[in-house]
Amino acid sequence: MEISDSFLGLWNQIMFYSILASLALGVLALVIYEFNVLRIKDYKLKYDYVNLHEIRYFWFAMVFFLLAGAFAINSIGTDLIKEMGARWFYVRVFISLSFMVVAYFAVNSLLKILYPKKIARRLQKLRTAPRISPDGNVMRRLTEEEEDVHMEKSMIAEEEVQVVDYDVWLDEKTGYKKIEKYIIHDQSIECPECGFYTLVISSEEVVKKPTEAESGIIIEHLECKYCSHKQKREISVSRLSANVV
Repeated sequence: MEISDSFLGLWNQIMFYSILASLALGVLALVIYEFNVLRIKDYKLKYDYVNLHEIRYFWFAMVFFLLAGAFAINSIGTDLIKEMGARWFYVRVFISLSFMVVAYFAVNSLLKILYPKKIARRLQKLRTAPRISPDGNVMRRLTEEEEDVHMEKSMIAEEEVQVVDYDVWLDEKTGYKKIEKYIIHDQSIECPECGFYTLVISSEEVVKKPTEAESGIIIEHLECKYCSHKQKREISVSRLSANVV
């Protein structure tokens, strides 16, 4: 079976525009994500947005870049196809598909290794960035010893079992305070479905509140930010200390 020069010319033209479109969409995904991050002024809201959406946008961009590579492979060697025949056209298609499969698993593995460390550094930077009070004053992040007096008993109980961590920011000039809640282990849970460390708590259900006499029970509902896998687990909350303010 022979492939005409007009068909190859049209094919190469389609591949050329497909490369440009894929690259443009990949860059656009990254630009949209960074723009959304930049326009969020509150650091806690920015933290939550990065934690929830970064891997999705990054993955979409990588898929488009891989497609651009596959389209590029399908546009090379045209002269060889004209000289050697149609079978080389199908060989080229096979090579591009093989590239996609190999590159997919390579990127998949890199995401599993690099993503948790990369996102953890960015999130830590956002978490510790200085907060500004409504009066325009720089607030101070209280130490673990200082913050308990500003927190409710339920908050302290959550911290005791390492379910969450709270940051208390204080405007020492006006007394204004801001309490921020962080899921401290969300980047350390591996999703059993996709293998990414993106299984996070989507909601919590207090089945039994802790008291000074008895421990409590919390049901955590977890959802994977990448593959949307859902599961739940039971967390035992330690009894409240009698000397907690």
